[in-house]
Amino acid sequence: MVHLAGFDRQDTHRLIPAKYGTRSVLEELPLPSQTISELTELDAATNERKVAERGGNLAISPRELLYGVPEAHIVNAAFTHPGPAGGRFNNAHRGAWYASVALETSIQEVAYHKRRFLKNARISDRLTFEYQDFIAVFSGSFHFLDKTEQESCLKPEPVPECYGASQALAATLLYAGSSGVGYPSVRHEGGTCIACFRPALVFRPFRGRAYRIAVSAQDQTVGSEEYSSA
Repeated sequence: MVHLAGFDRQDTHRLIPAKYGTRSVLEELPLPSQTISELTELDAATNERKVAERGGNLAISPRELLYGVPEAHIVNAAFTHPGPAGGRFNNAHRGAWYASVALETSIQEVAYHKRRFLKNARISDRLTFEYQDFIAVFSGSFHFLDKTEQESCLKPEPVPECYGASQALAATLLYAGSSGVGYPSVRHEGGTCIACFRPALVFRPFRGRAYRIAVSAQDQTVGSEEYSSA
């Protein structure tokens, strides 16, 4: 059964590593313009977003992606860099735009994954990571999980094995034409998240503030502070 509900928010938050929100590293290199041009061509041949924009990703058509609008490359990257195991509501072939209603929810979500990274890498130090907040508008009908779906799709551990049921549900919804999924945050009690399946539904994305997030594999506390990314 499809459980549709309206989702209308002017200020959803998506935190991405700050390094991906800046200019291409190639543009910063002190090299001749011809060399930069050749390196750019090489990057275009291997960059998953650029490959998809040229029609090289069977999971998402170039016609679905954004062009000629502010932050189009940021939105497109969310759908074309899904990660080797995918995410909670996307597989390893097609990504989704994950966002939250509250900034604190996004902070807790990314902090969980950074803490897991540090634990797997056996790094005991408390490290700080820089993120750029991307704010976007959503207005439409999304699938909201019922109680049974929440029990099967929102298991906290182990990652990524616990994504099995949610990825299966997302695949069914995606090919049925769904806009995406709204669900309670797994990492921040009381928080609300959205996984949008369609690039065109990420309305008017713009850059908010930049944040430093400090985490440790040893404890659950999260430090965050705003900083100037200029």
